[in-house]
Amino acid sequence: MSSDAPDPFKEVMTRESLAAVIYSLCDDFHRRGEEWENRTVEEYLGAPAAWITDSSGWYRNSDKEMPPDGDWTFFARALCAAVTYE
Repeated sequence: MSSDAPDPFKEVMTRESLAAVIYSLCDDFHRRGEEWENRTVEEYLGAPAAWITDSSGWYRNSDKEMPPDGDWTFFARALCAAVTYE
């Protein structure tokens, strides 16, 4: 991926835009879940954990600069809350 390629996640700057991405993923799974690599909860949650661990390599290989540390606790709380929330 070249550094000239548009970054669709650059616009995710608010809680609302993050929620919109997650809702979009839910919709996509309902439409084309059979095409997803990770179809079970175990596989799906394992994938972002692995990606987060390896993300510095992804940024390097994509000719992108790794962003400075953000509020990782927010995303962690969201994942944990999803166990019992609605």
